[in-house]
Order: sequence, then structure tokens, then C-alpha cells
Amino acid sequence: QLLTQATGATLRVIPVDDRGEIIFEQFATLLSGRTKIVSITHVANALGTINPVREIIALSHAYGVPVLVDAAQSSPHIPLDVQALDADFLVFSGHKVFGPTGIGALYGKRALLEAMPPWQGGGHMIEDVTFSKTVYKGVPEKFEAGTPDIAGAVGLGAALDYLESVGLPGIAAYEHDLLEYAQAGLAEVKGLRLIGTARQKASVMSFVVDGHENEAVAKHLDARGIAVRSGHHCALPALRRFGVDQSVRASLAFYNTRADVDAFLKGLHSLPRR
Repeated sequence: QLLTQATGATLRVIPVDDRGEIIFEQFATLLSGRTKIVSITHVANALGTINPVREIIALSHAYGVPVLVDAAQSSPHIPLDVQALDADFLVFSGHKVFGPTGIGALYGKRALLEAMPPWQGGGHMIEDVTFSKTVYKGVPEKFEAGTPDIAGAVGLGAALDYLESVGLPGIAAYEHDLLEYAQAGLAEVKGLRLIGTARQKASVMSFVVDGHENEAVAKHLDARGIAVRSGHHCALPALRRFGVDQSVRASLAFYNTRADVDAFLKGLHSLPRR
């Protein structure tokens, strides 16, 4: 939106179906020779949907359109290979992969990065400076103005090393099994509606419970030692597609167990009935 306001460009949105899956055929109709960039989330944070990123990139490239992949929600759950995806840009956040806050990563193809101007000025990113002209260093230095977040980068590196040592393929398989177990249990909770039922999902469950405010559900679970998030999850348009403004969201990671899921389900079953 900020870019469209600055440039006069038009923002077009890929529609999703009632399961929360992208309607790929309609995405194809949005592309044209005038399309400047496609931005796609790898995993939808409010729905858990794993989007068909590889296919989206391939079709976009057929129109000569670069693609940015938001991997903030997929990076802790799914192995990422930017070359196999053929992503032009890919970004993720440090705290999503159990690292420090305030740091993340931007991958970009070298030719695209070399063609881009610096986004801010400062020390280290310059080759030569006069009062009339500045010559910038090559990538990645020209995007790294001033002293970087050195401590954050060290912490992020340690977190990524840890994830690699556990093994993301194993993490993905374990979490998928846990998700199926949890979703089967949620189907037994009276009045609960799961929002986002894509066939390919990460270990995220977004839901509402009839007769209960989302915040009240979250507080009820919190009192029983179960941490969930209630609210709009910074994804209001996605939730409104399903007729709600807010939901409760439970997220599972590789450190969770079936016993954790059982405690979560027990907490939901103990909600006061009206």
C-alpha cells in the first residue's frame, strides 16, 4: 500500500477459497506485462496455509515478473532453498526462528540487488564521497549503512545453526503429525470453528468458539498454562475473508508434545458452556 501511494501503482490481491487456499487460476488472470512485482507469503500466519510458492514463481517468471517470498512464517517449519524455488527475493525475521528480535535476512538475486539503489545512506557503504557525488560499494555493502546489529547477527546465526542441527525436514514431519493430532481433537470441541483448513498447512490453528470472546478464551487457557494468541494477528483482510475480525491462534513447534496438545484440548473442553 505504501508503494502504491508513492507511485500510483495498483495493488491486486490473489483471492483464496473457503479452505484458505489460493485460487491459482484467478492468480493467473491478474498477471500481465504491466505487473511490476509479485509478493507472496510462503505460510499464511493467520491460517497456516502453505502456499504453492514454486508454481507462483514459475508462472510469474513466464511474464517476466520478479517475486518476493515472505518466509517469516515458513522459516522455522520448512526447509528453504532459494535456488530451488528460483525466488528473486526472500525475507524472514530473526525472532521467528528463535533468534533475537529486530534482525532478519533479505536474500536477493545478485543482478537485481546490483541494479537497486541504496535504501539509506551512512558509513561503510561508500567507496568514495565528495560534496557533489557518492560512489557506493557493491552488494551487500551498499545496503548496510552504518554499524550493523552485530550482536543480533551473531544471535541469529546461532539460532539458525541450532535449527540446522535439529534438522528442518525432521521438524516439518514431526510438526505435521502433531498438527493432525491437534486438529482431530479440535473437531471434538463443541462450537469451535477452525479458520483455515488448507490441505497443506503449517502447524498453526486459528479458531473461534461460539458464545465466547476470543480474549476470554485466551485468558481461560492462559490460567491453565496454555499460551495462545488472540486478536487479528496483523492479518485483518485474511480473517475478514472468513467473516471474523479476530480469532484465537495456537501455534505448535518442534518442542511441543502430544501431552501439550492434550492439555490444550482439555482447557478448551473446560470452557464454561452457555
